[in-house]
Amino acid sequence: MRNGETLFGMDRRRFIVSGTAAISAMRVFAAEPACTLVAEQEEGPYYVPAAKLRRVLTEDKSGVPLRLRVRVVNARTCAPLPQAAFDIWHCDAEGVYSGFTAMGSGFGPGRAGRPLPDGFRRRGGRGPGQRKIDATRFLRGVQITDKAGMVEFETLYPGWYQGRAIHIHLKVHLAGTAQETYEGGHVCHTGQIFLPEELTERIAKMPPYVGNSKVHRTTQAEDHVFQQQHGAGLIASIERPLKSGKDSDGFMASITMAVDPEATPARVGFGGGPTGA
Repeated sequence: MRNGETLFGMDRRRFIVSGTAAISAMRVFAAEPACTLVAEQEEGPYYVPAAKLRRVLTEDKSGVPLRLRVRVVNARTCAPLPQAAFDIWHCDAEGVYSGFTAMGSGFGPGRAGRPLPDGFRRRGGRGPGQRKIDATRFLRGVQITDKAGMVEFETLYPGWYQGRAIHIHLKVHLAGTAQETYEGGHVCHTGQIFLPEELTERIAKMPPYVGNSKVHRTTQAEDHVFQQQHGAGLIASIERPLKSGKDSDGFMASITMAVDPEATPARVGFGGGPTGA
């Protein structure tokens, strides 16, 4: 120790700052990530292939900022999974998906028995079939995991539409080609990320979300995907507000997902069974 200012070769101030940073990192992700293989879930009708490689997805949309941080690990070894393409898409505050803006608020199980919007027809009586896809691509994007298996997106807290709890869709691709978009390879996981109900209740009372209040907000207890496809294991942790502590400033959300990089699982069909079942 020199003049009371050095501790193991590090001055006291640097030691405190480094320790604080380490504690913050531990809060975001546990030192030993969970390695339980995540459940496959249905893709839904709004996937658009060849999403852009980008971190910021908001474009001109308004809503509560959401920084989504995901760590992807190999379920076989529990090691981080680098060079995986993490592909996400979700609706805006009014329940609208890019690529399908003419439809308005999204299609969900709550619309069963009602006419489908233009651009959709029922396939064998079980959900959406042919689609018309427009050029919009807000709230969609792909990031490539780094050596620690990490990706991060700057997006918005999703809104809701009839029949589904608030969620973020995702795919994990491997062995494809990354340029301006990600193409090829195989999909080793298709799933969804959910957000805590207590936070959603607060955000639903804020603009612009409150403008969608005429549409019943389906809770996780009412959502068939959450209840039948193991959604309880896929709720992201809300770590902290992004700025001043106000809800309107946004939040950091994090989750660890374990996937099998050698698998190409069968798609889960509409309603929970294998596609074609």
